[in-house]
Amino acid sequence: MTDSTLETVLRRDRWLIGGAIGIIVALAWSYVLWLARDMDMSGMDMTGFRMIPAGIGIMLPANEPWRAIEFAYVFLMWAVMMVGMMAPSAAPMILMYARVGRRWKSEGKPYAATGWFAAGYLLAWCSFSLAATVLQWVIERAALLDSQMAIAGNLLGATILVAAGVYQWTPLKDVCLAQCQSPLHFLMRHGGFRDDLRGCVLLGLRHGAYCVGCCWVLMALLFVVGVMNVLWIALLSLLVLLEKLTPIGRWIARAAGIACVAAGAWLLVSSPV
Repeated sequence: MTDSTLETVLRRDRWLIGGAIGIIVALAWSYVLWLARDMDMSGMDMTGFRMIPAGIGIMLPANEPWRAIEFAYVFLMWAVMMVGMMAPSAAPMILMYARVGRRWKSEGKPYAATGWFAAGYLLAWCSFSLAATVLQWVIERAALLDSQMAIAGNLLGATILVAAGVYQWTPLKDVCLAQCQSPLHFLMRHGGFRDDLRGCVLLGLRHGAYCVGCCWVLMALLFVVGVMNVLWIALLSLLVLLEKLTPIGRWIARAAGIACVAAGAWLLVSSPV
């Protein structure tokens, strides 16, 4: 395969894989917007009730225990939301994996390997979504979550904000962010391209674990502003993109940390005694 032919194939790969990621992100965001519209009960008194994020207007008494179907709906909400938020920032890594695979095995077809790598990445965020679902259940059972799935108490909200801000300055954040910012470095450090199913999934899972380590605390902020607050979902998605894809991503992370600590302190001070 000549250099010009290879470049043509690589360009085609970028379009196909980039288009697939774009479609997945669009579908995820459409689902999130659908749920948000369903849960928007402006003007209605929701005292004593909670909404289930199913998109079909299901409400239950707030003191009624969760059912299996509610747990499934909440998990689906978190999982789809994480796909919509994280897939754009993962696109460079996925595209790099396909590019390295094509160059490493120029006569092969790296699409399947790239798909399994992306599946491993998303599996890490599905695991996070399961943890977030359990946490939401615990908070809701403690009567600390309002009908919009936001923390009802200022003290707990302030604690989460300050903890998130501090985490943005920690060495663990630095390590995880560095792995997310340099796709080629990550691949070379962890054995390069894999063309077997198990190797692809495990490598994608490892990269996803670094991204969870980098961004999990930002996702926790949704409990403060409302899990289905679309504006904040979009702002946090943008923050993740800027952290991972810009040369000053580390400083952006630290600036966001300062803002979180300041917001937490303000929330604590403004709380009624």
